[in-house]
Amino acid sequence: MPVTKFSHPDPYSYQTGFDSYHETEAVEGALPVGQNSPQKAPYGLYAEKLSGTAFTAPRHENRQTWVYRILPAAAHQNFIAEEEDSYHTRMTTETHQLHHIPNQLRWDPFDLDETVDWVHGLHLVAGAGDPTLKSGLGIILYAAGKDMGKEAFYSADGDFLIVPQHGVLDIQTELGRLVVRPNEICVIPRGVRYRVTLPAGPVRGYICELYQGHYQLPELGPIGSNCLANARDFQAPVAAFDDEEEPSEYRLYSKFANKLYSAQQQHTPFDIVAWHGNYYPYKYDLGRFNTIGSISFDHPDPSIFTVLTGPSDHAGTAIADFVIFPPRWLVQENTFRPPWYHRNTMSEFMGLITGNYDAKTGGGFQPAGASLHNVMSAHGPDADAFEGASNAELKPTKVGDGSMAFMFER
Repeated sequence: MPVTKFSHPDPYSYQTGFDSYHETEAVEGALPVGQNSPQKAPYGLYAEKLSGTAFTAPRHENRQTWVYRILPAAAHQNFIAEEEDSYHTRMTTETHQLHHIPNQLRWDPFDLDETVDWVHGLHLVAGAGDPTLKSGLGIILYAAGKDMGKEAFYSADGDFLIVPQHGVLDIQTELGRLVVRPNEICVIPRGVRYRVTLPAGPVRGYICELYQGHYQLPELGPIGSNCLANARDFQAPVAAFDDEEEPSEYRLYSKFANKLYSAQQQHTPFDIVAWHGNYYPYKYDLGRFNTIGSISFDHPDPSIFTVLTGPSDHAGTAIADFVIFPPRWLVQENTFRPPWYHRNTMSEFMGLITGNYDAKTGGGFQPAGASLHNVMSAHGPDADAFEGASNAELKPTKVGDGSMAFMFER
């Protein structure tokens, strides 16, 4: 069965389907019938709209969710800027700015950090564009070892695509709860508030924050109507809320233009009793990816491994593609089977969740590490991979067992 065997159980229930219109209620009758904002919502709840696109976006692109909550999200004090030394997503000083260079870059596995929580364990390491213009993306590494307390976090800058490498994320969002483990991914849309706890200890992983638009399934073209990541395999949370009897103080963090702000409020942020819409967090098991490849000769473009894409205004060109290199069979005849040597108009940031990447067998590319090949920076298999593939017997070969490499391509 094409699913990952996870060691950590998932206690939560989900709705299934990518880009589906869902409705869910934690208390029966909390959803209004036939309208969005009645004069008096059921149970005295507040009706609130969460818009992920402009009101007039084309219908097939429009993203919005109606929520029914105990108190409005606006019920908080003013946001105050956090001390700049307390977080790592800013790009405002000489020591914290993006350097655009043509060299091929590689990072050794980055350390676990048991001293910080999710909010303070985010490290912006690469990117392009500008979140204030809703253009481009940011690539973030995360490492944390502490649960968030009575706190919530959201990014006003873009959608977080989270790729865990080590440890388990228990994510309590306004719209429900998710458990996300290595070999799963999770997308939390711009503006959705959430809290992260760590039920299995310290965590680390990768994030691609999409400043522009939202992630979509790639077009399949001549492949047809199925394969790659199938829509039915994506999971979205069901409504769940904190039922507080008395007011309690919470801190709300906002990542805004890559700076960190916080505000106090006297109630839980997780008070949505029911919701309906198509703007919500979701997760996906990479073990369910239906891989496509050549059964004759040559190595197709790696776009055949695309799980999700963030399209630009130019058809066929993405702001960001999320691509994986899963276990698969290689059967091509008279072919150099690893990915070929390449210079690309797109930048390629690669990471390794587990195992080994078949184009980097020399040992330098390790789980929890990364590489970056910027625009037109030449790259390809290392010497060991080249020699091995050039002289290998060309029989059907399974590669990638126990491995999962990925790429953020921009």
